Amino acid sequence: MQKFTRCTRCLLDTTIPGIKFDEEGVCNFCALHDAMEEEYPQGEAGERALQAIVKKVKKAGRNKEYDCVVGVSGGRDSTYVLYQTVKLGLRPLAVHFDNGWNSAVAATNISSALNKLNVDLETIVADWSEFKDLQISFLKASVCDAEVPTDVAILGSLHKIAAKHNIQYIMNGHSFRTEGVAPLTWTYMDGRYINKVQEQFSGKKLRTIPNFTLWEMLYYTLIKRIKVIPLLNYVEYKHSVVNKVLEDELGWTYYGGHHHESHYTHFFHSFYLPQKFNIDMRKLELSALIRSGQTTRAEALQEVEKPYRFSEELVEYTCKKLGFTEKELNDLMAIPVKSFHDYPTYYPLIRKLKLPISAAAKLGVIPELLYYKFFPEVMVK
Repeated sequence: MQKFTRCTRCLLDTTIPGIKFDEEGVCNFCALHDAMEEEYPQGEAGERALQAIVKKVKKAGRNKEYDCVVGVSGGRDSTYVLYQTVKLGLRPLAVHFDNGWNSAVAATNISSALNKLNVDLETIVADWSEFKDLQISFLKASVCDAEVPTDVAILGSLHKIAAKHNIQYIMNGHSFRTEGVAPLTWTYMDGRYINKVQEQFSGKKLRTIPNFTLWEMLYYTLIKRIKVIPLLNYVEYKHSVVNKVLEDELGWTYYGGHHHESHYTHFFHSFYLPQKFNIDMRKLELSALIRSGQTTRAEALQEVEKPYRFSEELVEYTCKKLGFTEKELNDLMAIPVKSFHDYPTYYPLIRKLKLPISAAAKLGVIPELLYYKFFPEVMVK
């Protein structure tokens, strides 16, 4: 079989450990996209599926103040989910996890959207001292997953608030057509992983920061019957169109880059990942946009060949906020690269449970996307 270093369809390449190519040079992430297209069709079939979900959400939320939860960050994805939820006639409760890194644009976007859509908000504010310790622990761990404490805390916050109000549905803002699916080797999320990294590098246990361990997942899923709905997978979602809708109807402002509404995420994507790990997250978004017909491969290649620009001021701001000197940051950058495999996680257990996890995905108990992410080998024959 011919050897390939970059997918012939998208931008993903052999900088991703474990990537596989078929005989035509198409990668397993493109195969995953095609499988997701079948699971989440658009057009009339997608509209029927969406309306069936709306009906279930309304029924479960009857006689309650809210019938679903929507996480908001001030970014494009979460704001559009909130907008769509209201347009569908649902009664969402917005939830925001404030980790201390919000940009002014993000705060304004959240406030404007809530006011225009007349939606209530509950905010979980992280204890800054504890959250800073957690972020520093992940930097010391020298893994490329150093943003997952925020991602998992958001997930934990959404389930916590949903359970508090006896709400059964969470509307999720991820779209495989615009964001793709992050390789497991680039973004591994696991509540045990977070706990163990924090204990190893800070000597402390998490006290107040929301987490999402296996036991919490089982409790919220099986006992509280909370379901996560990938709403954007059911609607047409094109950046150029969505930006205009949000700007015109909600007074939303773009912040200059994918997930740059958070200062830390901006630092992480533009400086930390490219400089330390040779990881360019733009490849994920651009590859997704290629597959969904929102850009061409030639245009995307031209974009990704430009270095990911970062701001020296942002790096200085991040260091100051975390309490680092320039030398201490350089020392962190020089630590040999590690991965989640170097720390205690649920991953070995998950791999042993392939058959029951596959069955659970087919029954809709867990998202099928999770099955594909943990077992990417099933996507290339």
